Amino acid sequence: MIVMLFIKIHNLENNTVVAMCDEALIDKVLEDDNIFFDIKTYASFYKGDLVEKKKALSMLDGLKVNSANIVGKESIDVAIEAKLIEKENINFVNEIPYAQSFLINYPD
Repeated sequence: MIVMLFIKIHNLENNTVVAMCDEALIDKVLEDDNIFFDIKTYASFYKGDLVEKKKALSMLDGLKVNSANIVGKESIDVAIEAKLIEKENINFVNEIPYAQSFLINYPD
């Protein structure tokens, strides 16, 4: 079975934001105690290209990313391999991994 994931690269004025989500989670609402991910309502944030892992890695190769929002096992695996996140920064909601990363540039 080929696992697919959504990847969307948001190019903003001075920032690049990457959103990745496993295809199987795109219409879900994940909730656990104080954590709430409404992926269903905000699916357009994640729905860019529907790709396999290899294609996602090539899209991220050499890309300078300021922020990343990653949800799902396959997406997390891609983000780790692309060095967007590190394993110790993975959290879980209902046993589903997610991570967020931010690069803060302070003015000189």
